[in-house]
Amino acid sequence: MRQNTRWLRISYWVGAISDGIAAWVMLSQAVLGFESPLTHMIPGIPYRYAMGMAGSLMVGWTILLLWADRKPVERRDVLVITNVVILGLMASGIYAVSSGFAPLSSMAPMLIFQGILIVLFTSSYMLSRGGEGKK
Repeated sequence: MRQNTRWLRISYWVGAISDGIAAWVMLSQAVLGFESPLTHMIPGIPYRYAMGMAGSLMVGWTILLLWADRKPVERRDVLVITNVVILGLMASGIYAVSSGFAPLSSMAPMLIFQGILIVLFTSSYMLSRGGEGKK
């Protein structure tokens, strides 16, 4: 496996596993009403509805990343699009902290991890640019 393909595949799998875990957390809050791990809030109906929608989208993104892994170089643009989504999630996390909804101590590890994902995905994408048309 070439270096550029290896990093793309690592990115797809790290993203898919992360999204799968996030989907499980979101859907467990939506369906089972589990307490939020970030805010320790017991979710009401509006929050459960929002988590159901978000969790469903997260499952779809998990599948998208696994699909991209099937043709890693040809589908590498999925990582750029994923970075846009991560930036949106980071903005939401920062808003949650600034509004007092979630404590920084709970949100900081997530924000750091999301920053690491952006660096990983961007680096993998950039390394793969020389691999155009290669398997």
